[in-house]
Amino acid sequence: MEKLNHQTASFKDYENMAGKGPFEWAGEFWDYKEDWGSRGHWNYGQECTSGCMPEVELNIPGNPNKTFVAMVFNDYLGLAQHPAVKQAAIEGIMKYGAGAAASPAIGGYMSYHREIEEKIAAFFKREAAMVFSTGYTANTSTMHALLKKEDVAIPDMSVHASMYAGLTGTNVRRFRHNDMTHLERQLKECTGQFRTKMVIIDVVYSQPADLAPLNEVIWLCKRYGALLAMDDAHGVGVVGETGRGVIELYNAYKDVDIITGTFSKTFAHLGGYVVASEKMINYLKFQASQYIFSVSPTPASACILKSIDLIDEEPELRKRLWRNIDYLKNGLHELRLNTGNSASAIVPVLTGNANTNAEICKLLMEAGVYANQIGFPAVSKKDARIRMSVMATHTQEQLDRVLNAWEWVKVKAQIRNFE
Repeated sequence: MEKLNHQTASFKDYENMAGKGPFEWAGEFWDYKEDWGSRGHWNYGQECTSGCMPEVELNIPGNPNKTFVAMVFNDYLGLAQHPAVKQAAIEGIMKYGAGAAASPAIGGYMSYHREIEEKIAAFFKREAAMVFSTGYTANTSTMHALLKKEDVAIPDMSVHASMYAGLTGTNVRRFRHNDMTHLERQLKECTGQFRTKMVIIDVVYSQPADLAPLNEVIWLCKRYGALLAMDDAHGVGVVGETGRGVIELYNAYKDVDIITGTFSKTFAHLGGYVVASEKMINYLKFQASQYIFSVSPTPASACILKSIDLIDEEPELRKRLWRNIDYLKNGLHELRLNTGNSASAIVPVLTGNANTNAEICKLLMEAGVYANQIGFPAVSKKDARIRMSVMATHTQEQLDRVLNAWEWVKVKAQIRNFE
């Protein structure tokens, strides 16, 4: 087999390599990582020594910077460092201990789990909810439990990988991102062929950073008798007059069958949730395997209760976040950089080339800005981008440093305008 060109290869090329075994895959991937690292293009897995904050300390040998403006965290309202949230985590540990030490069905279901379930269900004006150890397993396990070989999933092509991971036991008919004509065609073609049709969307997409036309999706689902599952991991706390996400924009609380999300973004902790009818949640609690066979979230998760409250108690955080989003995007547009269709706290700069991406990321780090390079398979090869996440707690001075860094990078790397 011809050896891969490390400069043009992607992570995907090292999966299931023909004629090789898993330890050989690991060896090939090691060489790939070393090659990228030798050019300063490997910026994944940086060791942070200061915690989730707008400005962080990183342990990067050879980089003269000790602190970096961090554009990598999804802690949109800055609640990870909020004194009341930290205090709630401490109090949870002091009351319940360090861990739950069992799965929820056989001893690990604590009062704080029930309280979180009730509060997140009420947040979305629904009957019931359940809490998973991660947002990934909330999606994967729910899809596994609900969709079988007699059914069909119709996901937007840009839904999170966790949704796709849950669709291995069912039929899949994808539709082009936010393309309602294509979605309707798929729904028509699936009518009468499958027991259950389920449309699956994110409503704030993590890479395009745009919003789903939720009202149109709902209309099509009702017309063709399909269920609707919606993940709004990146919209909650950010979008909507009271931060309920895209579902609030359309007052569609009763029109979505399955709502999923994560506590690891705006709520600044760890874990996932599913919100649905009381009967559906009862079913999933005993049929979703990753819920049944995983230990329950730890007592520190009690801090989520305070994070949910703060969405309503401190609306100025959301206002400050949007001021920061607008300030950064306007500055990038003045530099003639392309932020795509971003309508959220995720602000990408589209570059369209993996190697350009890597070089930009390297230069940004040299300028003291910590951002993420995103390439295939997370996005298509032509859609490579630098991904930045904005926080309410970023100062204007920090955002100016980001914009100044981009201005310097354009000159240093002789980058053409991406608009």
